[in-house]
Parts: sequence; structure tokens; C-alpha cells
Amino acid sequence: MSSHPKDRRRPGRRRRGGRAAKLTARQRGTVEEFATWIDRRIPCFEVLDTEALELIEHNADTVLEEIGIEFRDFPRALKLWKAAGADVDGERVRFPRGMCRSLVQDTAPREYTQHARNPRRSTIIGGSRTVLVPAYGSPFVRDLDQGRRYATIEDFRNFVKLAYMSPELHHSGGTICEPVDLPVNKRHFDMVYSHIKYTDKPFMGSVTHPERAEDTLAMARILFGEDFVPRKTVLTSLINANSPLAFDATMLGAATVYAENNQATVISPFLLAGAMSPVTVAGTLTQILAEALAGMAYIQLVRPGAPVVFGSFASAVSMQSGAPTFGAPEPSLVLYGAGQLARRLGVPFRSGGGLCASKIPDAQAAYESANTLQTAALAGVNFMLHTAGWLEGGLAMGYEKFILDADQANMIAVLLKGVDMSENGQAMDALREVGPGSHFLGAAHTQANFKTAFYRSAVADSNSFEQWRQEGSLDAAQRANAIWKRMLKEYEAPPLDPAIDEALVEFIHRRKSEFEDRDY
Repeated sequence: MSSHPKDRRRPGRRRRGGRAAKLTARQRGTVEEFATWIDRRIPCFEVLDTEALELIEHNADTVLEEIGIEFRDFPRALKLWKAAGADVDGERVRFPRGMCRSLVQDTAPREYTQHARNPRRSTIIGGSRTVLVPAYGSPFVRDLDQGRRYATIEDFRNFVKLAYMSPELHHSGGTICEPVDLPVNKRHFDMVYSHIKYTDKPFMGSVTHPERAEDTLAMARILFGEDFVPRKTVLTSLINANSPLAFDATMLGAATVYAENNQATVISPFLLAGAMSPVTVAGTLTQILAEALAGMAYIQLVRPGAPVVFGSFASAVSMQSGAPTFGAPEPSLVLYGAGQLARRLGVPFRSGGGLCASKIPDAQAAYESANTLQTAALAGVNFMLHTAGWLEGGLAMGYEKFILDADQANMIAVLLKGVDMSENGQAMDALREVGPGSHFLGAAHTQANFKTAFYRSAVADSNSFEQWRQEGSLDAAQRANAIWKRMLKEYEAPPLDPAIDEALVEFIHRRKSEFEDRDY
């Protein structure tokens, strides 16, 4: 494992003059430099009473018992389910009532530590913690300078660097964008290496083929040590259900590889209500619970005690056009309900994120993303995938959007910390000093707290019209454009043991030479 960084510089630490530098320094000061999660100090928002939750759980068990789940093109899963006592009919598996819930509750951990190569960056997923993670999976990127284009490995590295330099993000994520300039069957090497090389935060593994999961593990063993990986969790990887009510061989194969090696999997139904689930909130929640239970239970059959996360990605389609929509009230209700179901099950909960359907970082993007981010925060999400960068229903990763979303993530951290009820927070000395009819601007309490009082955005402009015009009449996206460029210019890589780096490069070169390039 690499040594601790001896000289970690945060963005904005270099000597710079002017208002922009001071504003950035103040904003960055609202988040701890090495915060590895948010400790939630406010209650989760709950929309369902016990009777409603029990009814959804009963209905999910009915789906599992009567309808079943398909485990496609993966005989090993069918053998495990049959041996465990499930009814296997072809690829359809039907489960005795309560079987999946028992498997999960008996052995799946309530929380787990994901280790980072810098131990100070290791995080704990579950409990009352919220871990914020960049967006995932976009084939396109967008910025104000070049517009929308296919993503490259250089874009991938840029976003890894930006996530590393954003203290409000606790995790480096996984496929932040798809580097389409590299062969499909080899790009995972470069993506995993980028997470290892350019950041020291935790990261996710490849899931597009079981062999790619094996390659990810091999690289993790080089980084952490052969003996460390089987005993400790160093990867959290996304396993999507092939909704409705099915898992395919690709996802099952990758999930099996990770579970066998004690690595965490996020078992996530991927639903667009009205197309891939019923049009109602209760019906969608029933399907989410059934799919998540079946997937998490399978992981426990592979290796009892392997970490799992109850995943949920649920939005809706327009009943007029069939296009995905985001930020609407019904998916928020689904998210709140899914969080309650996960807590009753006793496992960590994953959901999004700064989701939007907008093509550019405009007002639509802001409203839809804020709705989803705040819902996820209030719902008690433990692993918030898609926190920053998401555009166009996930088809594009936006540079400016990433900065705007990270700013919102910073606000989430402040919100979830709750109300300061310390002696300083009560501010009785300020009230006594000022009394009736005066103001608090010059009070001793205000002077002692003004540097940290209230969240100060590095992106928003709250100045007068005249000052805004004098500084270029920039909108939020234009200000974000300058910020991400400055961050990349100031980026400094975290130290990595040269021997580990050399071993990783040698492994990648050898493995790439063993097979031809393919576009699948």
C-alpha cells in the first residue's frame, strides 16, 4: 500500500489574490479536507407508515413466490438457488415466502468499510452516513468550449482529478464517463488505473464482463497486497438488474466474482416507471424490493457475509413521449419509500443523485437535480451515486454541471449536520449584547463566527447588479467553466509507490497483449 501523502494541498491553497481566491477558500472551508462521509444528524424523511411498509413487503414476497425472477444464461446461479430450496423452472426462480429476506438479514452486514489506498480516505458505507459519489456511465461529455462530444480517456482522467480535488465528494466512483477512444474490451484497464493513479479515494470496479471484474481484482491486489484484498473490502461495484424481474449473465458473472472475493456489490433495480415498472409508486416499490431482495440474497448464497447495498434507480417516463423524466414528485416518493424498506431490511441504501433530463446546465438541470439531490439526502441514502456531473438522462457528463453539482453536495453536507445546539450555537451572549432595536453585525459573537457562518457558494453570485456586470456578467455555467479549468491546472497527483505503479503498468501491458481489440 502506498505511503500517506506528506503534503496534501487543497484547491485554492496556492497564493492568489482577489475576491475569487478568497471566496473559493471560504467555500472550501465548509467541508473538511479529509471528510470521508457525512455524519447524518437529522432524521430521515419517511412517507410510509408501518402498515404500508408491511403491505409492500408482503406484495414483494408474493412476486418472488408466484411470479419469480429470471437468472438468465448463468447456470451457477440456478444450481445455487435449487440447492437452497428455491423452485427452479428453466431460468425462472420462485422463492419460498420470506426466503430472500432471511438470507439477507441473516448474513449481510449492516455497514462495511471500503478501504482506500490512502487509509485516511477509507470510508464506511451504511448506518447514519452518506457517501457522495460522482455520476456514472455517460458515453458523451459536454463543456461550454467544445459542446457535446464522445468521451475520451483524457476526459475520464480529468473527471477523476476533479473528483479527487472536490472534498465534498468522498468517493472516486467508477465509469465516470465511457472512454470511447479505447477498445471496449480493454478500456477497463485504463479506467481502473486512472482511479488508482490520479486519486487516493475509494473507487468502483468494472462490471461489463466477469473477466474484467477479475482484472480489477488483480489490479487491486497489486495496489493493496495479495493478503489484504480477500480479507478487506476495497471495491464497491454497481450490479444493475435487467428490469423487470431479471438478472443477466454479465451482471451475475461480475457480481459473483466480486462476492467470492469479499468485495461489495450495489444490487440496483433500474426502473423507469411506466415502462419497466408499474405507473404507481406502491407498485414500483414492490418491484424494487423484489428485485433487490433476490439479487442481495444471491450474493449471500455465493459468499455469506459479502457486503451488499440495496440499490434503487427509479424515475418515470413521459406518458406522452415515452422519454425518461427526472426530478418529478413521484420518483421522490419512490426514493423515500425505498429508503424506509432498506432500513427495515438492515442493509446500506443507494440511490441518486443530481439527475436531470436537461441537455445543458440550465434552469431545468438545476431544478431537477436539486429535487433529486435533496430527496436523496433526506431519504437517508448511504451511497449517493450520480451526485455530480449528470446531464441528458445520463447520456452526458458535464464539466460545468460537475462543478455546480459539487457545490450543491457541499450544501447537503451542511444540511445533514443539523442544528448546532452548543453554547455558541444558542448565541445567548449575542442576544444579550445587542438587545432591542440594534443589529448583530458588530456583535462579538458575529465577529467570532462570521468566517464560518452560513454556507457560501463558490459558484453562485449574490453581489449587486453593478458588481456582477463589472466582473463580466457571467452566468453560473460560465463561472463553473473557469473553476474546473483552474482546478485541473492546479491538480497535483497523490503520491503512489513507484514499485506499485510499475507493477500495474506491467500487468496492464501484459494483459492487453493477450487478446485482440474488440468493440464489445
